[in-house]
Amino acid sequence: MGLRPARCSRIPNKQSWSRFSRKRPRKSFVKAMPHNSLNVFLMGNQKGKFDTKIDLVADSAVQIRDNSLESARQAANKYLEKNAINNYFLRVLVYPHNVIRENKMIAGAGADRMQKGMRQAYGRAMDIAARLSTDQCLFTLLINKKDLALANEAFRRAMRKLPGRFTMRVKANN
Repeated sequence: MGLRPARCSRIPNKQSWSRFSRKRPRKSFVKAMPHNSLNVFLMGNQKGKFDTKIDLVADSAVQIRDNSLESARQAANKYLEKNAINNYFLRVLVYPHNVIRENKMIAGAGADRMQKGMRQAYGRAMDIAARLSTDQCLFTLLINKKDLALANEAFRRAMRKLPGRFTMRVKANN
């Protein structure tokens, strides 16, 4: 079975489930943590000197699943790798820690005899997501001023992969 659509989990209006303990697993609310798709947080030239800083900022509170974060990161990084070779530094600033639970329902003939509907519908841990509040930064890009058009295109491609609305804020890097 595939993933549920992002509209099912993009609004952070439910209680956050994030407690997972490696040392004392019996104390955990989450017994088995779903794996994280997002593994790389720093890309590009970390030691370079750049004069412009661009932040991708959330316009409203939103919850973003880890697979969406990973696809946005890959889209931006791939474009910058190809066009601004070793002249950028991209950083992911959020970590997906919020566990998304799902109460799986069976459809079809005889399904009413196989499950209990919404009785004790705590759900199973299916995915993890990052919660962003309003004006929280998602990505930071350090780049030179001459490559500003490349940065705009990279973030435009990344925003296509993300739920919610985002704004780019350009600052001079000190």
